[in-house]
Amino acid sequence: MSKISALFFLTFFAFVFSAVSSDKAAKKEIGIQLYSVREAMKTDVTGTIEKLGAMGYKTVETAGYSDGKLYGMEPIAFKALVEKNGMKVISAHCGGPVPSKENWNEAMTWWDKCIDANKAAGVSYIVQPSMNKIAYESLAGLKLYCDLFNAVGEKCAAKGIKFGYHNHSGEFKELEGQVIYDFMLKNTNPKKVFFQIDLYWIAEGGKNAVDYFNTYPGRFTLYHVKDEKELGESGKMNFEPAFKMAKKAGMKHYIVEVERYNFDPIVSVQKSFDYLMNAKYAK
Repeated sequence: MSKISALFFLTFFAFVFSAVSSDKAAKKEIGIQLYSVREAMKTDVTGTIEKLGAMGYKTVETAGYSDGKLYGMEPIAFKALVEKNGMKVISAHCGGPVPSKENWNEAMTWWDKCIDANKAAGVSYIVQPSMNKIAYESLAGLKLYCDLFNAVGEKCAAKGIKFGYHNHSGEFKELEGQVIYDFMLKNTNPKKVFFQIDLYWIAEGGKNAVDYFNTYPGRFTLYHVKDEKELGESGKMNFEPAFKMAKKAGMKHYIVEVERYNFDPIVSVQKSFDYLMNAKYAK
């Protein structure tokens, strides 16, 4: 084979390898929780969404619902903005009134409006991001939240949406002899309530996500991929085991969340995106 022929074949195979690698990367559906850019979303919704789309994020999870609107926009208009920038609104963080026997009907009315608004925005998942202190003071208060989640989950299911709960570290403490998170898993209906597991906060709570995947398979539809700051920043988070267990966990989507930063937030979410793009375990 001549030098010219050899050079041609080397160039050709390098091109093919590059194209295959790029195609695999393009298929990664990395999501972003918009709380990561919360200040920017207050002042420039359109510009911020444009930047996230240009980075390569494919899905967004909102954290800005109020009175039937998302970030001050009508749900259909917000959906159009996101889709115009090559992304989809798949999930929404929403927290309604603190449940009690006295305000149960009020809470249900709030959730009805919330579900309808997010349905119009095209979401597939609605997630309660936290609970009031009553859930951490007694099992009776925690059970009230579980009952609420089952009721809201049923309402969501009727509209073709799945309902879930997002943890912090406090759910891994014991309450009256029971681990709060385990109590929630046992007292919510798997057909009505899933769990969005935050991989950073469960580690901060002293527990192992993989143990939960083995004990409660199929309950963890969404992952929050998070570190102390940007992904990979702390050097102590190993996301690979959770990704390898994705099928058993029931994971359908993974979403980046950056709460604290070493850089401007838009730079931090870019660095976090790059981290997962370079991670072979993130498909």
